Amino acid sequence: MNDNLFSNSNILSWLRYYSDNTDVDLEQVKILDITRKNKNLIPTVESHRAVLVFTEAGHPDIFYRMFNAGLGECTVIYNDGSEPEGPVKQNYVYDMINRGIDSSAAMLVLNPKARSTIKFGISNEVFASGSVRYVGSEIRAVILSKMQLHEGKNVCVISGESIAVESAMLDGEGTIIAVEYSARDRQTLEDNIHQFGLNNITIIDHVDEDTLAGLPVPDVTMLVASASMEQEMECLLKLNPNMEFVIYTLDLTVAASMGDIFRNFGLGTPAVTQIAVSTLTKKNTFETQPAPWIITRKPTE
Repeated sequence: MNDNLFSNSNILSWLRYYSDNTDVDLEQVKILDITRKNKNLIPTVESHRAVLVFTEAGHPDIFYRMFNAGLGECTVIYNDGSEPEGPVKQNYVYDMINRGIDSSAAMLVLNPKARSTIKFGISNEVFASGSVRYVGSEIRAVILSKMQLHEGKNVCVISGESIAVESAMLDGEGTIIAVEYSARDRQTLEDNIHQFGLNNITIIDHVDEDTLAGLPVPDVTMLVASASMEQEMECLLKLNPNMEFVIYTLDLTVAASMGDIFRNFGLGTPAVTQIAVSTLTKKNTFETQPAPWIITRKPTE
């Protein structure tokens, strides 16, 4: 066996065990080993009807956190002990909120209400309250679309807490590097990480060669424009000369200067998009959100 707690033969044994003892179609099962770094349980269960979860002993609040995330009606199929043998048991998550995991084993989690589509722009109300003023969900959806996320893509997010959280949910196989200069904002992000059960976010407090050393090299960086923006871009481009950038600003002067900045860094011509969102309130009036500019590299034709 390698350093992983569950080898291929272990996984195959558990698959056969559940195949023999349940009527679940294993072709539809997502395999998730949360003993490995960067694996997210809650977002995976939210988006799959059946998840075979491999876990080590511990996790005293695992079912409470699932319940708190709205997964109380999911069914957990499991056994006693750490070997794929003996009778299977079955309970709803809401019946297991006071239990933890007492041995390394595999459990089958069924979620008949799983969503099969990608969900951009979750409601701000579900994020942890704290020091952060979150960008509107509609604008966040556009930013995430511009980032062109896919499984395994490594992402850097600078001062964009809700973007980091959603990126971690959408890209469970990638690493999200979240840069938060404020200690209060770092704490709010930590609260969100705990609330959503995310394990693939690494928080650092600034951008330089030392803080990024040993971390996966980002493929794309989303950043909120600031006085340190050019220093951040220079540092990140040294790591990845092909870095893609998605830049958010509410300052017209900054948006207008991006052409020169992109040319100085050899990034070609920027594409600049302004987003305006108004929502109807309970009083039948429209509430207008701040209208940011989103700057990306213009696609080559």
